Amino acid sequence: MGVNLGEIVPKQKIDISDLMGKSVAIDAYNALYQFLSIIRQRDGTPLKNSKGEVTSHLSGLFYRTVNFVEQGIWPIYVFDGEPPELKAKTIEKRKEVKEEAREKFVSARAKGDFKEAKKYSQMTSSLKEDMVTNSKELLESMGIPYIVSPSEGEAQAAYVVLKGDANISASQDYDSILFGAPSLVRNLTISGKRKVPGKDLFVDVVPELITADNVLDFLNLSREQLIQVAILVGTDYNPGGIKGIGPKKAIEIVKAGNFGEYGEFDQIVSLFLNPKVSDNYNISFKKPEKDKILEILCDKYDFSELRVEKGIERMEFSLENTLKQKTLDMYF
Repeated sequence: MGVNLGEIVPKQKIDISDLMGKSVAIDAYNALYQFLSIIRQRDGTPLKNSKGEVTSHLSGLFYRTVNFVEQGIWPIYVFDGEPPELKAKTIEKRKEVKEEAREKFVSARAKGDFKEAKKYSQMTSSLKEDMVTNSKELLESMGIPYIVSPSEGEAQAAYVVLKGDANISASQDYDSILFGAPSLVRNLTISGKRKVPGKDLFVDVVPELITADNVLDFLNLSREQLIQVAILVGTDYNPGGIKGIGPKKAIEIVKAGNFGEYGEFDQIVSLFLNPKVSDNYNISFKKPEKDKILEILCDKYDFSELRVEKGIERMEFSLENTLKQKTLDMYF
């Protein structure tokens, strides 16, 4: 969910080709939830194999990653670790929302209202532990690196970029900027034609680049002040924020030096300024293991062998061309 700063944060629309040659630290949970939400059957149910196991996340992860490599983008997936205690209320609220949506989905499907069913089904997405495990196994077989954060994935992704081990962070949420990411790209994992929820309308979703320096200069705020604005609006650590305060009002309050009048938030500020991160990771891209990929996707999850083989061929071709150009010597 993250903090809602969309209306005040300057964004620059870019083409995915603008990221060619860049390594991108991707918020893995955020991406997987997007795949689970978007990749659905007509009645709103997720893709499943013959055993009834959900496969939407694997479909999105495989084919989108193939597209990245083909575009010359080098993805590094960063998974969440243990969530901070202050996030407990947000996690519980998300469970409640999903349960309510699940009930409405079942009701709509029983009535044969597939349009309504699909709308609610997208709100029921739940990332189980086994889904995370098989996502990591798939990435390993593809030769794509991933990192497990000790806590928040976005914080770890921001740290990896700050260290110079990746060029940019990627997430749908704006929290990356609060965690110190110099730059953030949104819509990377969902770019393309997308249906507007509740309407028979499709729009082009394109990547958006957000640069921390541009944000702070445009708003005339320091990073700590931007964190204060986010807290007043509401974050995952204080959902709902302060009643009646939106982003613009929050900026006025912070600039006037009145943030402290609304409560004691030192612990939340510290979570953003000094998040739990780790140096215990290794980023290296390897050649995909065809047999292992086919075993996971086709043998275990019933994917089309022909389509998967074509995806592998596209990856191999792109990697071979890149190696010839010697643009990724630092990774191999």
